[in-house]
Amino acid sequence: MTLDCRDFKTCSRRARGILIGVAARSIVQVLAGFFVLMVLLGAPAGAAAPRLANLQIEVWPEYDRPAALVILKAELAPDAALPAAVSLRIPASSGGPGAVAFASSEKAELSNLEYQRSDGKDAITLQFSVPGRFFHVEFYDHFLTGASERDYKYVWPGDLPAGRISVLVQEPAGAADFSVSPELKQSATGSEGLRYRSGQFGLLESGKPFALEVRYTKTDSRTSADILKLNAPAAVPVTSRETAPELSSHVLPALGIALPLVLAALTGLYVWWRRRSRSISESRAGAGARFCRHCGHRLVPGDRFCSKCGTAVG
Repeated sequence: MTLDCRDFKTCSRRARGILIGVAARSIVQVLAGFFVLMVLLGAPAGAAAPRLANLQIEVWPEYDRPAALVILKAELAPDAALPAAVSLRIPASSGGPGAVAFASSEKAELSNLEYQRSDGKDAITLQFSVPGRFFHVEFYDHFLTGASERDYKYVWPGDLPAGRISVLVQEPAGAADFSVSPELKQSATGSEGLRYRSGQFGLLESGKPFALEVRYTKTDSRTSADILKLNAPAAVPVTSRETAPELSSHVLPALGIALPLVLAALTGLYVWWRRRSRSISESRAGAGARFCRHCGHRLVPGDRFCSKCGTAVG
């Protein structure tokens, strides 16, 4: 861009004007991009994580794979706004979820749920929007099964506060000296012949982890499904396509009001600045203008004769 000016002061004024105009346009573009980003993310920065009424953690070591099947069954609090934006970490050693699903009620059939995935060194973060009060996440977490002494530990990272924690652990077929920490005092045998241990724990605040460790000895390398000739249940269907989570119900109205108002205000400010700059420029140009004394034609600085009638400029 070049400046058509003949002295330092004029160039300085014009340069300042250009810089102010560029800055104003940049502010409008940056703020517009910021609000678009908020829409794509689906929730305002700093939004509190939804509270769970109940979280059930199930661990099935060596059920149908040489790994621990971990199942997270969560129920959102009754006052949670739907759809609820959930961010949840699972161990990186799992390689990712086998299922992410939701249901409108505890007994309703699960439906697949789309999610975003972000891989880190120690954890994989899942982000999804839950349209119902119940959601379900499951994954296979790998651990050492070659030696007879086996130990698996799962840590709930505390991403969501929960009013109650329920734990259910399945004992592998052929296992001995089985123990769970914390201790689960209730036990029962399922219809497939496997034994289950369970327990309930109280309130768990956000950011507070909950560790569950299973120890046992086992010399048979086969899974429980192979030993007992069981038909392993199919995983809950899940869509692999990763999309941004939906906006929660309280975000859309706020963005719908705030975004047009902010953009309108900034646009109005920019239009006012442009008109003011043009008016000032015209006033300054008019104040120093000269005209032919014979025909009244406006003279250009440096003219010695009128370009219209030829009269000498005195």
